[in-house]
Amino acid sequence: MLKLEQVNSFYGEAHILFDISFAVKKAEFACILGRNGVGKTTTLRTIMGLTPARTGRVTLNGEDITHLPPYTIANKGIGFIPENRLIFTNLTVERNLMVGQKAGRRRSWDLHSVYEHFPQLEKFRYRSAENLSGGEQQMLAIARTLMGHPDLILLDEPSQGLAPKIIREIFKIIEQLRNAGVTILLVEQKASMALAVSDTSYVIEKGSIIFRGASKELRENKELSKEVLGL
Repeated sequence: MLKLEQVNSFYGEAHILFDISFAVKKAEFACILGRNGVGKTTTLRTIMGLTPARTGRVTLNGEDITHLPPYTIANKGIGFIPENRLIFTNLTVERNLMVGQKAGRRRSWDLHSVYEHFPQLEKFRYRSAENLSGGEQQMLAIARTLMGHPDLILLDEPSQGLAPKIIREIFKIIEQLRNAGVTILLVEQKASMALAVSDTSYVIEKGSIIFRGASKELRENKELSKEVLGL
């Protein structure tokens, strides 16, 4: 579904990503792991066209999207949930969900199916989004993205700023989406939680991929996980 080939990305003259190559299959749950500042978020921004690749290629379902504007990439079926969530705090929960709909996309999610996965949001459907807790806002950001019927979801640090109990709730929801066949590419600092729910892992160090393989391998091989993740 998604493929990066020899991608190099820069912020100004600062070289951030070095020949990044990987692929995400349909219905796969992949994660990108690594320390802060190694290029994980930049990878997602490059896919979305927010920090376009200077060299290399990004394809979605075989189509080259490398130099397309972000809104075009989004309309082609990629949903991006940044770590700051970017919900509309002046709108109600339900209005946020309705805003997330995209015309022309194959309809796979509606209010009913979203509320089935996020019953807490249904309870607060008429509440202003600014009055939600951090965890509820993260749920809303994920649910709003689903309303756009994405083929692929890019999820950046969903645990950011949340209490451990809330993080566990968020990851239960993410695992439910995985079991429902949603294709997900996750960036997450809490490696143990990401490894527990994902199929495939990529570890980035200084802008380069130093490990690629089954998440199960990193979960079960403590020596390897300590070597590449410091766990």
